[in-house]
Amino acid sequence: MARTKKGRAVSGWVVIDKPAGITSTAVVNKVKWAFQAQKAGHAGTLDPAATGVLAVALGEATKTVPYITDALKCYRFMVRLGVATTTDDAEGEVLETRDSRPDDAGIEAALSGFRGEIMQIPPQFSAVKVEGERAYDLARDGVEMELAARPLWVERLSLVARPDPDHVELEMVCGKGGYVRSIARDLGQGLGCLGHVAWLRRVWSGPFEADKGVSMDRIEDLARSEDIDALLLPLELGLADLPELPATPEGAARLKNGNPGMVIASTAAYGDEAWASYQGRPVAVGIYKSGELHPSRVFNL
Repeated sequence: MARTKKGRAVSGWVVIDKPAGITSTAVVNKVKWAFQAQKAGHAGTLDPAATGVLAVALGEATKTVPYITDALKCYRFMVRLGVATTTDDAEGEVLETRDSRPDDAGIEAALSGFRGEIMQIPPQFSAVKVEGERAYDLARDGVEMELAARPLWVERLSLVARPDPDHVELEMVCGKGGYVRSIARDLGQGLGCLGHVAWLRRVWSGPFEADKGVSMDRIEDLARSEDIDALLLPLELGLADLPELPATPEGAARLKNGNPGMVIASTAAYGDEAWASYQGRPVAVGIYKSGELHPSRVFNL
């Protein structure tokens, strides 16, 4: 006998404006509990001290998580100059201090080296795996690691404000896998004054904006009530960067069974990844070929 899944078969996105002091995993668990959802996940971890967009996927929306993870994201953050820490943020212990401070022109010049395709070494305190263990676990045990540099696309990195000689507010738009703490660390090193992240906020992630996000207090207030579903956003928002292909009735039936199905022509070119809809509802994601969508993920809605 098939095992019955616990919880409701609820699907969609919940955009949380994450407060500081809570882990991303704790947010997902709370949202899952509040909605009594069978399944939940998130599209991109935020450090406990960070705030801003944490997009939580429920049910079938978890199948669209990779598309939000791959989307561009915007971060606003403050760099504290003159101090290096063990964690590259304000949570860590001070490693070294320096008295020199660059002028605004020096900062602007240094920022140019962090735009475009760059190579970035993750912080020692990060979730990167080293021989099967998380780097942050090894770092807590006092192990110093040589982490491999990783590529990062930085669309934009700009100076927003210089409130005083010790602080620089920056805004960065980048691709997936970026560590803002590494930007602060490497910028400080490049300027010769050292630096770390004082605070960090993810302003937007793909189609989701922090200012339109839901607070954890709101989740608590509506938890396990009939009104909480009003906070759900459509599953298809996770597919915003892919072309939509309306399916024919026969095509939709075939797609739901995991088979290639006929779709109505759109702007998609042969070999493009796209998603099919039928009567306004998402049916599948896949590759468009000669009038058909060949599904890689099917939505059971």
